[in-house]
Amino acid sequence: MKLSLRGMDMLIFAIIMPLVVLVVLGIIYGNKPAFEGAAYTFIEQSFGALSTIAICAGGVMGLPLVVSDYRGKQILKRFKVTPVSPGMILIVEVTMYFLYALVSLLTLFAVAAIFFGFRMQGGILQFILGWMLVMISMFSIGMMVGGIAKNAKIAGIIASALYFPMLIFSGATLPYEVMPAAMQRVVDLLPLTQGIKILKSATLGLTMDHVMIPIAVMAAIAAICSFVAIRFFKWE
Repeated sequence: MKLSLRGMDMLIFAIIMPLVVLVVLGIIYGNKPAFEGAAYTFIEQSFGALSTIAICAGGVMGLPLVVSDYRGKQILKRFKVTPVSPGMILIVEVTMYFLYALVSLLTLFAVAAIFFGFRMQGGILQFILGWMLVMISMFSIGMMVGGIAKNAKIAGIIASALYFPMLIFSGATLPYEVMPAAMQRVVDLLPLTQGIKILKSATLGLTMDHVMIPIAVMAAIAAICSFVAIRFFKWE
């Protein structure tokens, strides 16, 4: 955590960036309905998407870069002769990025509720379960990339190719609803788009039949990527 805070990357992209996007959206749209006749505001519609920014930053960008860098510098190999196992190091890394995502979620909720009148129209438990599923799915992608990439440079290329399109086009920053229909069909192929649909549904209190396919997609991604990460993970 000390090394991470010194680097400032996660503090900026996981904590500060979602808040900046929230404040900008709040200033522009305020408490206006998401669309004419909507029972919820633009902020309420966007909250679920904003809560995924930290998950995406930690799971898709931060985690694979750190794991591949540890392997390339033989840090994992050296830990094999100490009481601290390489597996414990990976658990610590995953826990650290989980804490970033949690702090980001709580900060977003507090700012949105205090300054922009945000309220969760759906169930809190449903949102938390959806948020956990999205996090597990995104972290499994990061572990897979970090686990099989030959070195940190290749891991960085793959992570960037996954992270930036999802950050920009999945609905985390640019709202999915304002995209043209043709563009929506394309971005539906991005894993994070399906995760955002789950969290939006939970936030707005929509019925489960709206998100059965996204839930199945995210669960499948988590299962497949976790299997690949464990089966082909390289310690050295």
